[in-house]
Amino acid sequence: MQLRKTLLVGLVSAALLSGCSLFNSEEDVVTMSPLPKVENQFTPSKAWSTSVGDGIGEYYSHLRPAYQDSTIYAADRFGIVKAMDADSGNEKWKVNLSEKTGFFSSNLSALLSGGLTVAGDKVYVGSEKAVVYALNTADGAIAWQTKVAGEAISRPVISDGMVLVHTSNGMLQALNEADGAVKWTVNLDMPSLSLRGESAPAVAFGAAIVGGDNGRVSAVLMQQGQLIWQQRISQPSGATEIDRLNDVDTTPVIVDGVVYALGYNGNLTALDLRSGQIIWKRELGSVNDFIVDAGRIYLIDQNDRVVALSTEGGVTVWTQSDLLHRNLTPPVMYNGYLVTGDAEGYLHWVNTTDGRFVAQQEVDSSGFLSAPMVAGDKLVIQARGGKVYAFTR
Repeated sequence: MQLRKTLLVGLVSAALLSGCSLFNSEEDVVTMSPLPKVENQFTPSKAWSTSVGDGIGEYYSHLRPAYQDSTIYAADRFGIVKAMDADSGNEKWKVNLSEKTGFFSSNLSALLSGGLTVAGDKVYVGSEKAVVYALNTADGAIAWQTKVAGEAISRPVISDGMVLVHTSNGMLQALNEADGAVKWTVNLDMPSLSLRGESAPAVAFGAAIVGGDNGRVSAVLMQQGQLIWQQRISQPSGATEIDRLNDVDTTPVIVDGVVYALGYNGNLTALDLRSGQIIWKRELGSVNDFIVDAGRIYLIDQNDRVVALSTEGGVTVWTQSDLLHRNLTPPVMYNGYLVTGDAEGYLHWVNTTDGRFVAQQEVDSSGFLSAPMVAGDKLVIQARGGKVYAFTR
């Protein structure tokens, strides 16, 4: 079984603190597959690159850039938030939230970890210090900041005048988009041991659909904060506590009244949006967000296989297994190709028809954790070391 190094550190620490054994002494050591040899069918062109603070280091902070109106917003773990022109990478503004929040030492980190999200005239980011910030897109000034129920380690989601935040202690909270006031809180429950990560909600027809650390997917009416249904898609099983982890940390995807959800050590499951009833499920687990497009599901499983499946029954279309245990980022669809980064700083371009590699490029030795994103005609990705890259095809 594969666990990212950063997750293992936290789990080992938990075991030491509790005095319990997490690991089976006979469990195999996972090794990263060697870099596959790829004959590039094209060479992606780097449009620009720029540094945004010091990045995230070895921490498990999913700070993916956000894009709106020809501007890219990016952040580092320590408090820097920067707006850049999408065409050139030139800085529009930069703020330091560590300074803005009144810390007496500039060396104290803001511990940014959840985001970024841009909507309207605000850009939103959460922190491990249980604070959500709303910044003005025009100049980066803080419009409001709100203390939430726990660490905000998934990106905020904006809908119907609300900012939805899923905290690390299993709370789903709705904040008023205008001033950050807490409107409601729903306790989704969580086990004593879980992976470092939380599902961001998906929104449809006035409901927020979110995965939980208890192996369940929940639907909540947004206006009232009322739980509509819950459905378990992953059952804890196995000899060790790690074997029994069953978090649903991926963001559900909603298409044509069907909720697609994916859990760790669990199942890829299609659910009816209205009732939560299971339509079909496949034994397949992951912690990475996935894509549903044109009748296919594209995902990276917990062993770093890239898999394409049909939305009709979850039948496997193809599997690409040459990147095993390279700690891949969630994939993105760009110009008809799947693109994912890995822990050694390579980008891998995959043909969506048959799963074959079409291009590969070495980008940044600090490696990648967060997913690439599409910004207009560009593919944008931020490395662990803080550098943001833009490519064209």
